[in-house]
Amino acid sequence: MIRNTKLLVLLLALVLVGSITASCSSDAPEKGSKQQFINIGTGGTAGTYFPLGGAFAEIWNSSIDGINATAQSTGASVANINLMRDGKLEVATIQNDIAYYAESGKLMFEGDKYSDIRGLMTLYNEPIQIVSLDKDVKTLKDLKGKKVAVGAVGGCVAENAKQILAAAGLDFENDIDARYLSFSEAAGGLKDKQIDAAFIIAGAPTAAIQDIAAQHDVVIIPIEGETASTLLSEYKYFTEYTIPANTYNGQAEEVKTLTVKAMLITTSKLDEELVYQLVKSIYENHDRVVAAHNVGKYITPETGLQGMSIMLHPGAERYFKEKGLK
Repeated sequence: MIRNTKLLVLLLALVLVGSITASCSSDAPEKGSKQQFINIGTGGTAGTYFPLGGAFAEIWNSSIDGINATAQSTGASVANINLMRDGKLEVATIQNDIAYYAESGKLMFEGDKYSDIRGLMTLYNEPIQIVSLDKDVKTLKDLKGKKVAVGAVGGCVAENAKQILAAAGLDFENDIDARYLSFSEAAGGLKDKQIDAAFIIAGAPTAAIQDIAAQHDVVIIPIEGETASTLLSEYKYFTEYTIPANTYNGQAEEVKTLTVKAMLITTSKLDEELVYQLVKSIYENHDRVVAAHNVGKYITPETGLQGMSIMLHPGAERYFKEKGLK
């Protein structure tokens, strides 16, 4: 009987110890016990979106408990929106004009509005560079009757070209000979004199334009004055941009143009506190973002709302309000 009593006491003591341990551990769950997977849509591996996405994943994994973030190479802006809509991405890098089209159901998203898209921050400029080797082409109106590369079929460059030419009083269908060429095809076409000008949307300096300028003086056609004012008032994704003098050979003066922005988007379904931490940790690890790509130096809280073309996620809005930026 005594032996059985001792055994019962021992068992009760073990149960008590186990319950105390469980109680303590429930107050401080082990890091990673409840993982939140964050799939980040970027672009091609040779572009800017992919290394930045990798830096964001690294920052989030090391800074936020329970996060398992991974950057994925994708088809960039439009593809990223479709992947997010299908629940395959939680965060993505896209152009702010594409985000606007998705939220408002315009152009390539006509009749297919994505109401769950939300903004995290804008990242850096992707200026509109209208390039020619013809010294007689100095203004947008000089493009009339010219062979002009306007990006790939169905791409956002062609839509921007239509908007810009219309603001300058030109008809896209009738006033230019539009050539639907990819970025690399447009660069080759300029060098071979198969086209007269090209719309290129990319960071300045752009390597492809530098390559052309190594052999030829280039002309960068400005977007300024009434044309720029019309575009800025009509499309909230455009902002002003100046290409510094001597960015390219033969470009002796600064050129005023417009820019779209690369931006980070998410879905309205992502938790507010989590989104707040995602935004905060990027800005608090600026050096790691810069180490991933040189454009990282432009990713700051002060520029994070410039060109914001869609509704902010509440978590992001909270961060910018705390910083006095909204």
